[in-house]
Amino acid sequence: MIVTGSREHGRTRRRHMRLDDGFEYFKGEWLEGGRDPVLSPTMFLVEQGPHSTLAPHFHRENEFQVVVQGGGHFGAHKVQAITVHYAGAYTGYGPVVAGDEGLSYFTIRSVFEQGAVFLPQGRDQMVRGPKRQFHSVPYPAADAQELAARRAPESVELIPPQPDGIGATRILLPPDGEGIAPTPAGSSGQFVMVIAGSLLYKGRTFIQWEPIFLSPDEQPLPLRAGPGGADVLSLRLAHKAPEYMKPTETEN
Repeated sequence: MIVTGSREHGRTRRRHMRLDDGFEYFKGEWLEGGRDPVLSPTMFLVEQGPHSTLAPHFHRENEFQVVVQGGGHFGAHKVQAITVHYAGAYTGYGPVVAGDEGLSYFTIRSVFEQGAVFLPQGRDQMVRGPKRQFHSVPYPAADAQELAARRAPESVELIPPQPDGIGATRILLPPDGEGIAPTPAGSSGQFVMVIAGSLLYKGRTFIQWEPIFLSPDEQPLPLRAGPGGADVLSLRLAHKAPEYMKPTETEN
């Protein structure tokens, strides 16, 4: 299964949201893969205004966040463009606090989920099991001059591969350069996301922030940069832990 997203889809799906506690933000889906309970990839952009605060919470599915604009904090961790955050299912995190310039980040999951469980009021919905959370070191996206000067591909492990399939890899490609993404095997799915420059895939040019999703049974994705090179993220999500697949789990 390969599913792609686009900037245009995100633009048409962007809308204003307001939670019960008064928190307001914009949300736009860039990739939508249905609502299958086993495999339904989703990627959406959250835009928080300056000094806004999203309360601590958890989700029932594994997820990445990729900070792409502005800055702030995820709990005690300072974040800015570009920072990769991973939170496993039933792992509490936050508050998510935007700084002076606001905070924009993509939320990325292999399985569709609607809503969040806020803490501490939702603590009784927490399920015992492994709690997983990772933060990458923040880094600036490569600029056009840097990519144009690149002569060879380079890979940087932002979150080293974990036994349960989690991993985040930055891949830098020179103009018209070629490479290959890490295998999605062993994960619950892989997102390949353009951070800067462009990728060419099946006759289409993928530009900034546009994603390609691969299910774990797909072969590693061949990468071909556009004429300006490419700064790319490969994000691999874990399968949901067995402890969270019990009948005691309920839908939000």
